Amino acid sequence: MLYYLFQYLKELGVPGAGVFQYISFRAGLAVIVSLIMATVIGRKIINRLQKQQIGEIVRDLGLEGQLQKKGTPTMGGVIIIFSILLPVLLFNQLDNVYVVLMIIATLWLGTIGFIDDYIKVFRKNKEGLAGRFKIVGQVGIGLIIAGTMYCNSEVMVREKTSIEIVSENVQDESQTIIKTNSHDVKAPMTSVPFFKNNKFDYRSPFAFAGEYQDTLGWLFYAIIIIIVITAVSNGANMTDGLDGLAAGTSAIIGTALGIFAYVSSHTEYANYLNIMYIPNSSELVIYIAAFIGATIGFLWYNSYPAQVFMGDTGSLTLGGIIGLFAILVRIELLLPILCGIFLVENLSVMIQVGYFKYTKKKYGEGRRIFLMAPLHHHFQKKGLVEPKIVTRFWLVGILLAVATLVTLKIR
Repeated sequence: MLYYLFQYLKELGVPGAGVFQYISFRAGLAVIVSLIMATVIGRKIINRLQKQQIGEIVRDLGLEGQLQKKGTPTMGGVIIIFSILLPVLLFNQLDNVYVVLMIIATLWLGTIGFIDDYIKVFRKNKEGLAGRFKIVGQVGIGLIIAGTMYCNSEVMVREKTSIEIVSENVQDESQTIIKTNSHDVKAPMTSVPFFKNNKFDYRSPFAFAGEYQDTLGWLFYAIIIIIVITAVSNGANMTDGLDGLAAGTSAIIGTALGIFAYVSSHTEYANYLNIMYIPNSSELVIYIAAFIGATIGFLWYNSYPAQVFMGDTGSLTLGGIIGLFAILVRIELLLPILCGIFLVENLSVMIQVGYFKYTKKKYGEGRRIFLMAPLHHHFQKKGLVEPKIVTRFWLVGILLAVATLVTLKIR
C-alpha cells in the first residue's frame, strides 16, 4: 500500500519519494518491520493464548525437560504469519503475480496448520488433522500454483537464443563485441546445480510425444511442484521439535533464498553468473525479507526455553513458503542441499518406521536404527542438551546454505 502512495507522491514531485522504487530499500524496511512486529505483537498473542489456555499437549516420551513444556502456548505460528503479511502488504507491489501466489500460499497453508492445532488443543485429539486431509490441502495449493504458472502471462523466464560476435575498428584498433540475443518464454524450466548449461526443461523427456510434448511437460512440472511443496512443508513440520530449531533453520534457508531471488531478478547479475533471469520476480526479494525478519523475531520468544511454540500453524506454513519460493525462482532441484536439515529429519522418520515394520515382520519384534525419531530426538536420547543440539543444527544449516550459494559458481 505504501508503495503505491509513494509512487503517487513521486509523480507529484515530492522530494525523496522515489526511494520506494528501490528493491533494496523496501526489503530493508520489510526486515525491520517484520522483526518489530514479531516481537511487539508476539507478546500480546502469547498473553492471549495463555488466557485462552491454548497450551501444548505433551506426551511423555522420556526426554529430558519434556514435561516442563506442558502448557506452553502453541499456535504461535500466527505471529509469524502476521509478521510476514503486514510488511508485504505495505511494501510490495500487490498486483505482482509472484507476490499474490506467496500470499495465497501463506494463508492457505497457515489455515491447514491452524485447523490441525485447533483439533489438537480444543478437541483434545493428539493426532490432529488426519494426514490425508493435510495432503489434500497441500496438493490443492500445488495445483493452484501450477495452474497459475501455466496460464499467467507474467510468469516467464528469459532464454538466450543466440550469441552474435561483431568485429569493429575503433580508431584503427580492432574490437570484438559479443552480443547475446534473448527473449522471454513461458516454459516449465528450472536450474540444475553443478552444470554449466544448467537449464532443464521438464518437457524435454517427452520429445517422443510430438504435439503432446508441451502438455505432458507441464503436467510433469505440476507433479514436481506438488511433491516439493508437500515434502518441504512436512519436513519443516518434522523439524519443529526443539525450541528455536525450525524457526532458526528457516531463517537461514530464507537468507539463501533471498540471495538467489535477488540475483535471478537482476539482469546484470543473472548474466554474469550465467543463471536464469526471471522477469517480474524482484518483488519476491521483499517477501523473503519479511520472512527472514519474522522468523528471527519469533526466536525472541521461541528460543530456549520457549515461551511459545509455533505449532503446525507455523511449521507447515514455513515449509510451504520455502518450497514455493524455490519453485518460483526456479531452484527447486537445490532444495535437497539447502533444506538438508528438513530432508534428514524426514528420512530419519521414514527409515525408523520402515525398519521397525520390516524387522517386526521378519523377526517377530520391531527393531530401531535410531534411539528415537526424528533425528533431533535421537541426540536428546544420547544425552545432549537441547540448546546444544539446536545450535549444531543451525551450524549445519549455515554450511548447507553456503554450499547452495557456491553452486552459483561451481559448474
